[in-house]
Amino acid sequence: MKEKITEIKERAIPEITNCKDLKELNDLRVKYLGKKGELTLVLRGMGSLAPEERPIIGSLVNEIRDELEELIQKKEKEFKKEELQKRLETENIDVTEPSKKIELGTRHPITQIIEEVEEIFLGMGYQIADGPEVEKAIYNFDKLNTPPDHPARDIQDTFYITDDILLRSQTSPVQARVMENQKPPIKIICPGAVYRADSVDATHSPVFHQVEGLVVDRNISMTDLKGTLEMFAKKCLGENTKIRFRPHHFPFTEPSAEADVSCFVCGGKGCRVCKGEGWIELLGCGMVHPNVLRNCGIDPEEYSGFAFGFGVERIAMAKFGIEDMRLLFENDVRFLKQF
Repeated sequence: MKEKITEIKERAIPEITNCKDLKELNDLRVKYLGKKGELTLVLRGMGSLAPEERPIIGSLVNEIRDELEELIQKKEKEFKKEELQKRLETENIDVTEPSKKIELGTRHPITQIIEEVEEIFLGMGYQIADGPEVEKAIYNFDKLNTPPDHPARDIQDTFYITDDILLRSQTSPVQARVMENQKPPIKIICPGAVYRADSVDATHSPVFHQVEGLVVDRNISMTDLKGTLEMFAKKCLGENTKIRFRPHHFPFTEPSAEADVSCFVCGGKGCRVCKGEGWIELLGCGMVHPNVLRNCGIDPEEYSGFAFGFGVERIAMAKFGIEDMRLLFENDVRFLKQF
């Protein structure tokens, strides 16, 4: 046994001393000191020795192990020092050479519009509310007075995860959650991403952004709604912007209206942006339906309210003169740099 251990040492020392690089050194470490290394196998075979020989052989193996480990560590330091020296010689830095240009990004047009809208409504005393994008059907539809047979609840229009859980198709569920947990007066806007099963084209996307607003208090009327939207339109699209209401139907408001704004490019005369109409369709709005108030625990005999909602992409397209919504999602830097 002693002869075998001595033979291992006599082979290992010159191999370690004369190895060429770190990889070869690591291979030698495994060969002699690893779990299946030659010295380790000697220790595992000590069970066959006489009891009085075991401590002698064990001490000898450990002594040689320590010697080889010390030699390997010394050799490893030499290799690392040589490697560092080579790098210092070959990777000199010319401090006079111009540095790489750092490209600074800008806020995306969608982000710009959302932040601008938030600032406008914060200035009018609104609070910003948020809610989950993966929503329960009861908040997305039921509490908002949307009947079970309404087309919006069809799987062709809404992304369902289960029968009761879906990707919200509007930010209105945030309004329902706030009304359920907060007593009037309520004055909020709800910005966020929404999802609908739409095919991608110049004016549609399965993922887009909305801002919805809600006011609930005593004696709220349609004139409050129109005054609020006029103020918003002037602040967002220009002081000369006018607004008009057209009758419409939404299950969660009654009466309901579509709101148009006068074209901020041509002033209502008709141009390419407004397609010759002089008006641009902007948002849907109306007085909160009594059933919605009742579903959320608010007495419609005591309180009334108004709600409105618009697509952020529609505002961005109108404000920046963008004709294809897909440009907002393709992340072409040449396009985004314009804003």
